[in-house]
Amino acid sequence: MGDQSIWVTGIGVYSAVGNNRRQFWENLCSGVSGGGLITAFDASEHLCRVAAEVKDFSPQEYLSNKRIRRMARFSQLASCAALQAVEDAGLNLEEEDRSRIGCVVGTAAGDYENLESQYRTLIEKGPGNGNPLAVPKIIPNMSSANVGIDLGVHGPNLGMVTACSSGAHAIAVAASVLQAGGADVMVAGGAESTITPLVVDAYACMGVLTSRNDDPAGASRPFDADRDGFLIGEGAAILVLETEAHARARGAHPLAYYGGAGMTADAHSIAIPEPEGTWAAAAVTQALAQARLNTDEVGYINAHGTSTRANDVIETKAMKAALGDAAWKTPMSSTKSMTGHTLGAAGGLEAAVAVLAVNTGVIPPTINYHTPDPECDLDVVPNSAREFPSRPGGKRVAFSNSFGFGGQNCVVVFTSEPGQR
Repeated sequence: MGDQSIWVTGIGVYSAVGNNRRQFWENLCSGVSGGGLITAFDASEHLCRVAAEVKDFSPQEYLSNKRIRRMARFSQLASCAALQAVEDAGLNLEEEDRSRIGCVVGTAAGDYENLESQYRTLIEKGPGNGNPLAVPKIIPNMSSANVGIDLGVHGPNLGMVTACSSGAHAIAVAASVLQAGGADVMVAGGAESTITPLVVDAYACMGVLTSRNDDPAGASRPFDADRDGFLIGEGAAILVLETEAHARARGAHPLAYYGGAGMTADAHSIAIPEPEGTWAAAAVTQALAQARLNTDEVGYINAHGTSTRANDVIETKAMKAALGDAAWKTPMSSTKSMTGHTLGAAGGLEAAVAVLAVNTGVIPPTINYHTPDPECDLDVVPNSAREFPSRPGGKRVAFSNSFGFGGQNCVVVFTSEPGQR
């Protein structure tokens, strides 16, 4: 396809702050927190008892009861978000060559709810009493596999597992398929639902979850001096990506344009980012180079911004290294302050934020920001949304950072106008 641009034509979202793109965006820009006490299980004895759960999720809107019974919650979220995204894009699958439509969905963990319950069954009742659908429910690639089944599409179908970068890597890989001519349309993003006893306890024992059990709405405080860990969340976000030729042929309208991606590895630690942010910065540099953009053209950064002590400082260092003097002039907010950290879904949700920021010209805030941290001294858009800043040429440019356990980094760029040819 040469240098044709890639259009983002639809978004499907399920999150703690909204179950479609309009509700999601309105609540993010209004600074609404999705935090609350955990309802998925009895967390009364847990160290962490708060989370950002998806509310009023009704998979019956898109899926039959038979399909729902065969799918774990993370797969249900993925399929519903994909079907919603296709609807949002105005893409009539009955009129499409389904062999030219593919999907890539990122999921970090898979289905821990069934994993935990099936293990209890094995211990309590012994071998031979398990659910025959346990494995097809549990394995992480089933988010993408089920999306393919529910859309009925036969193009490339990949499950992406790179911890908290999974959703972003999914979008980057999907765009590469389009650029290589392997498909005309790709649906891509992330899905996760791991608010379970084992996962919550494991993260709490690791020391990375918030302990603000008496203040769920204020628990996630990215870049604030008093942050104490992330608020675990769940959700899904899927983008419809199309080649320019395909989108034009069907009369579609772009929400934004995909600019490019940068992908690097820290090769440093299983859990702690490389302390200077060297390779996170390199991912930003790669992404901007692929998008043929200069640092002073960037108007917004959707930060990884987990609200952990180390990660927010390291990300701040990385942005300074990547952008130089422009870092202090570029607004950077963490929407995890509202959605919680949705793990493998985060890259999809936050790519959607970047798309909507360039589409609407509005930057959502970092809420719960009260006490500045001298080590996190960039403009984090505290507590209130603002207009996109003016940049050379008037084009709006945003990128989204995703940095996963194991040092797997991905940065994706979106713009309000197509890139240079």
